Amino acid sequence: MSRRILVTGGAGFIGSHLVSKLLAQGDTPVILDNFDPFYPERIKRRAIGPLLAQGVRLIECDLRDDRGMRKAFADAKPEIVVHLAARAGVRPSLEDPGGYMDTNVRGTAHALESARLAGTRRFVLGSSSSVYGAFAKPPFREDARIDSPQSPYAASKVASEVIARTYHNLYGLEIASLRFFTVYGPRQRPDLAIHKFARRMLAGQSIPFFGEGDTRRDYTYIDDIIAGVTAATSVPLQHEIVNLGGSATTTLKELVELLEQNLGMQAKLDRQPLQPGDVPLTNADVAYAKKLLGYEPKTPIRQGIAKFCEWIRGEGQDWV
Repeated sequence: MSRRILVTGGAGFIGSHLVSKLLAQGDTPVILDNFDPFYPERIKRRAIGPLLAQGVRLIECDLRDDRGMRKAFADAKPEIVVHLAARAGVRPSLEDPGGYMDTNVRGTAHALESARLAGTRRFVLGSSSSVYGAFAKPPFREDARIDSPQSPYAASKVASEVIARTYHNLYGLEIASLRFFTVYGPRQRPDLAIHKFARRMLAGQSIPFFGEGDTRRDYTYIDDIIAGVTAATSVPLQHEIVNLGGSATTTLKELVELLEQNLGMQAKLDRQPLQPGDVPLTNADVAYAKKLLGYEPKTPIRQGIAKFCEWIRGEGQDWV
């Protein structure tokens, strides 16, 4: 049976892939987005153009507009909300901490209250591996302490999880807080390392290379993330916190080497010191995701980078 699913941030990288998947499996997704200028609006419009052509509804609304959010949710009457809309990025959050709290915390509270008033039964929250901070022991488990965030962005995601838990406690709203680990793939946000590096390499420009290149990230291919998010809309749950990662780590140096191999060119490194707010390691323990969601990442980094490079040499050339 078709389910009404509202996807906030549905015109973004993860959101547009999710809406496409939901539509393909027979659901009725609705996109809510404000086309924040963090990266160009035309990229987002291009991502959802084919979806709108298939009849997907678009509601333009800002999370911070409480009245607008309530009206949007009342009109859409979603059974399920997947809340992906947020101010993104660790480093930009250092420059505008108040703006990040306003959108990511107050905006999430508006989304939760609007969902409650609209009779929504389930709220799937897009959280982040950033909540683990710099001191979690790898691989990161969902029961690790998250009271030492390293950036305002990370702090805003911790707070989002807490307010979502509050709505479960108060109103019985089914909650799944999904901690994403560095998502990449076709249509990736242009500010993220893989996309930025590949684009600059193809243009013959240098790439920013922080520290010695030994920081490690758990990169997760977009198809794996979408499989996890989709499962979280379907399985029985009450309140859950779940890692969605690739469950393997790659150093910055190894990442650049993979891009060099797949793009057929050598990177010019602009060596810079480690940046404030960055953590030295992210590494997901996905055992609980497997148990709850049947989640198993299927795309190792070598295969995923090859797919991304094929995209950026084709359609992705015109993406920015």
